[in-house]
Amino acid sequence: MLLEKIQSPADIKQLSAQQLESLASEIRHGILLRDSLHGGHVGPNLGFVEATIAMHYVFDAPTDKFVFDVSHQIYPHKMLTGRAFGFIDPTRFDEVSGYSSPQESPAYDNFEIGHTSTSIALATGLQKGRDILGGKENIVVVIGDGSLSGGEAFEGLDMAAELGTNIIIVVNDNEMSIAENHGGLYRNLALLRETKGQAECNFFRAFGFDYHYVEQGNDIETLIAAFREVKDTPRPTILHVHTEKGHGYQPAVDHKEAWHWNMPFDIQTGQSTVGPFPESAAQALGNNPREEMKRDPKWVCISAAVPASVGFGPAEREAAGAQHQDVGIAEEEAVAMASGMAKRGAHPVFSTYATFIQRTYDQIAQDLCVNGNPAVINVIGASVFGMNDFTHICFFDIPMLSHIPNLVYLAPTTVEEMIAMEDWAIHQDQYSVAIRVPEGEVHHSDEPYPTDYSDIDRYHVAHRGSRVALVALGNFFDKGRRVARLLAKEGIDATLVNPRFITGTDDDLLRSLQADHELVATLEDGSVDGGFGERIARFYGPTEMKTLCFGVRKALYDRYDVQQLLRDNGLTDEQVAESILTTLK
Repeated sequence: MLLEKIQSPADIKQLSAQQLESLASEIRHGILLRDSLHGGHVGPNLGFVEATIAMHYVFDAPTDKFVFDVSHQIYPHKMLTGRAFGFIDPTRFDEVSGYSSPQESPAYDNFEIGHTSTSIALATGLQKGRDILGGKENIVVVIGDGSLSGGEAFEGLDMAAELGTNIIIVVNDNEMSIAENHGGLYRNLALLRETKGQAECNFFRAFGFDYHYVEQGNDIETLIAAFREVKDTPRPTILHVHTEKGHGYQPAVDHKEAWHWNMPFDIQTGQSTVGPFPESAAQALGNNPREEMKRDPKWVCISAAVPASVGFGPAEREAAGAQHQDVGIAEEEAVAMASGMAKRGAHPVFSTYATFIQRTYDQIAQDLCVNGNPAVINVIGASVFGMNDFTHICFFDIPMLSHIPNLVYLAPTTVEEMIAMEDWAIHQDQYSVAIRVPEGEVHHSDEPYPTDYSDIDRYHVAHRGSRVALVALGNFFDKGRRVARLLAKEGIDATLVNPRFITGTDDDLLRSLQADHELVATLEDGSVDGGFGERIARFYGPTEMKTLCFGVRKALYDRYDVQQLLRDNGLTDEQVAESILTTLK
């Protein structure tokens, strides 16, 4: 097996054309083996195998610097830089992440990268640093066509051209983002493909780049020739490479969106080896607007390249028609667009993952909340039970969003409460509203929920006891119930509060607890630093009330085990109860 002998890119430089083709087959098998057993990005990696081999064959990493956008196509690079064991030895899969990681390979992975549209901007820093220090290395950037829609990609292109020195930007054009591409830019990319790069109208040349087009983006020899042509260029250069997403594996070619990322599957059939997916609150949230859209033509659901996150697959998008708008990889545009829609009288709802909401802070604060427009943002996956690679951690949303003036941030505890909040948020016209969609185990309830949440920051007392009050937010409300049962065994009838509102305090309720409570404990499924609990602790600061804040300490947690994370942060039910009992003594 050739791949087992590859410890660095230098090991492939003497291989014959036939051997390189064999190597490509082995890499493709490694991708499928890992993803079939472990889950991961399938289509993007399969489509960039040949290009990665050609890059390493021509360029001289680590002297030449490679930067991979979003890391969805980085598996072949990892296999050629001493980490093939993470793809061919199932016992070692967990030793290699799915993303660019200097912690793994400081020589070959230049940045931690898990978010999209960042590679060119990062590379301009390498470009400028090299220039002022008198270096000679090539700066090679890989970015997919889908990532070009992100604003930071435009900014990076602008600066790279301005610097005017060596930077080679490889545009991996597979005609797809996660789903289909969206935006006017893609008309020009299509024109360039149709004319084999000869069209007079050329987006990249307009920026000031030299431009080269490669139609056969999955042919190693063609790619080697193209990379040799641009190596050591003194100018900013675009190498536009037309590839096939999922190349070499027919299920991924036939169903490109579904195979962008996949859970474990049978390689021979492409069928999932995982049982039916458990019920998801996000999917339940998606069912609601699809029905509501039929009754309310003003309702518009906005996605940013991940429409399936709330159940808008191809069929659902087609059925929604103009009432679904995908902006591509452009979360900032999504928020600003939602604000404008609301201003005009539409009912916009933007849904995306918490880790990507981080990209929109300024737009939420300035474009939406300063203007006070009643758009709705659904924050998905905001939980320790969400994505666990540290480039994708989803539990810093509360510190970020809860401090933005004019934003009402709601934390439902059940699917039914979530739907009630969503319906209110969409039909009211006073507030910018965000909803923290529950994650992990889905909870249902037949209790009646309010249809009006305009009495802002009014908490709900689920059970009134004494001595100890548990203020259990959103996803951790059920944990609050379980802790209350443990305390009951010790003779403590704890008050249980569902705060519902993340963005403020119910001062009247908090003051009332002082009459017959010694301790208030807050529980939140997120960062305790700057989180919800600190707001409660600050309220009680001048008083004699004891407060305990339970959440996750601020850190970069990488590929963590959820149960271990909870234990390490004192968040198991037993640990919380014990901390409360110890504090009362």
